[in-house]
Amino acid sequence: MATPLDLEEQEQLDQLKHFWNTYGNLITWTVLLVAGAFVAWNGWQYLQRNKAAQASALYDEVERSAQSGDPARIERALTEMKDRFAGTAYAQQAGLLAAKTLHEKGKNDESRAALAWVAEHAVDPGYQAVAKLRLAAELLDAKSYDEALKQLSGEMPKEFDALVADRKGDIYLAEGKRDEAKAEYQKAWSAFDPRTDYRRLVEIKLNAVGVDPKSLTPAAVPSPSSASAPASAKTAP
Repeated sequence: MATPLDLEEQEQLDQLKHFWNTYGNLITWTVLLVAGAFVAWNGWQYLQRNKAAQASALYDEVERSAQSGDPARIERALTEMKDRFAGTAYAQQAGLLAAKTLHEKGKNDESRAALAWVAEHAVDPGYQAVAKLRLAAELLDAKSYDEALKQLSGEMPKEFDALVADRKGDIYLAEGKRDEAKAEYQKAWSAFDPRTDYRRLVEIKLNAVGVDPKSLTPAAVPSPSSASAPASAKTAP
């Protein structure tokens, strides 16, 4: 004879069976999905660590190539870095290092190609800005003024505003456009922290175009829209 306790246990068992029949598949798939996601995440983390380690080792090779001063070796190491690890910070750093060494070795076309690659493919806006500024400087040396200005016409992090204005001033001055150069140097001088050494260099440039920095006031400094009008007209895509 069944006791009340037996009946209660049977009722609970029936409820459990009904619950599992209703939701069992959902629970099973949910557990499997969570477990699969956990395994996939750990696998992705492992791959990322492994990729970073390989990219670091290859960057060391680029660095050794730069120290050796062998342009062919530098280009081979950089090409491998771009092919295998283009999306890493190591590739961006390698591009800048390779460009510097190639430029020092007189391989100007190769240097500009490396800088252009970083400017186009770098995921870090800071590395992009550095590459564009250096590429603009090399194009300025080559008297490719329009191309140099074009490198500086796009969006850049605000902390690079002063350097961009200074580089534009150099380009305009090389073209013989003193008014445009003066406007850019004034913007650069105002944007630099007064404590930086670079600001004193801009003061020398301002003196060279007939401007006494001590006489500048906020009202005397051209606004970005008015001062950059000639640049925007010249560098439009």
